[in-house]
Amino acid sequence: MSIVAEAPGYIQVFSDGSVKRFEPQIATASIEPYNGYMSKDVVIDSSKPIFGRMYLPESSIHQHFPVLVYFHGGGFCIGSTTWLGYHVFLGDLSVASKSIILSVDYRLAPENRLPIAYEDCYSALEWLIKNIEFEPWLKRADLSQLFLSGDSAGGNIVHQVAIRAITSEVFRGRLKALLPIHPYFGSEKRTELEMDNGSAGGVEMNDMFWRLSLPQGSNRDYFGCNFENAQLPLAEWSQFPAVIVFVAGLDLLKERGVTYAEFLKKKGVKSHVKVVEAEEQAHVYHVFHPESEATRLLQKQMSDFINSFRK
Repeated sequence: MSIVAEAPGYIQVFSDGSVKRFEPQIATASIEPYNGYMSKDVVIDSSKPIFGRMYLPESSIHQHFPVLVYFHGGGFCIGSTTWLGYHVFLGDLSVASKSIILSVDYRLAPENRLPIAYEDCYSALEWLIKNIEFEPWLKRADLSQLFLSGDSAGGNIVHQVAIRAITSEVFRGRLKALLPIHPYFGSEKRTELEMDNGSAGGVEMNDMFWRLSLPQGSNRDYFGCNFENAQLPLAEWSQFPAVIVFVAGLDLLKERGVTYAEFLKKKGVKSHVKVVEAEEQAHVYHVFHPESEATRLLQKQMSDFINSFRK
């Protein structure tokens, strides 16, 4: 049995189709306050299964918080709400932004290829609405102030979930903005950065994750990879929410993020569309260095953007 695909230290895929994942340091949830927030794990759909981790900022007064739904990255093949980097980043973000955060554990490829991740993450939005009377922490939620964020593959998921949400009467008007971080998009056509000789290793790794996650028989022009092939009627783009795209100056995917913002503007998205660059930072630096100065700045930028929508 041989290895047919590998991201060293994270995942190995074998010739018989079996998969081995290597988990980095993880964090457990706790309803005991820590650094200004509490956290707990929830079951979104036990039949699939889909799980989540919630973060609630401490507050001395009874107030309602906006809700941010976060989708982790990992090329659709790795990643978890339990990873220490995500736990620290999102807990601190809940405090900085004064938001309830739901971090989603969707099913992973290659066992569950796209569009399953999109379907699972949309289910997480539906779970919020269905459980507002049953989940105690959601009694503190203002679901008329809903935001979506995620990094890398999670940033890709943000876009796909938003496309579905704006066509739903349940979420139209509730979904205020998207905050994708270093979104993982692609296409058969390479960007200038991807064609650079120094990018060969990164391009090869990205291509591997696409091969593992795309539906069998699809290429990188699949709608979930190439946003220009989005399945949305032209008239619907005017309903798309505000978007702030975070890119990193040292990230191979930087051009993809910038082009995504330009695409939205060309489609006639009437809401605010903006790109913010962390010039000297690498891909998903906030996960690897969740307490760095650069991450604190990112959290402030995200918080300021979210708070600009407060009533």
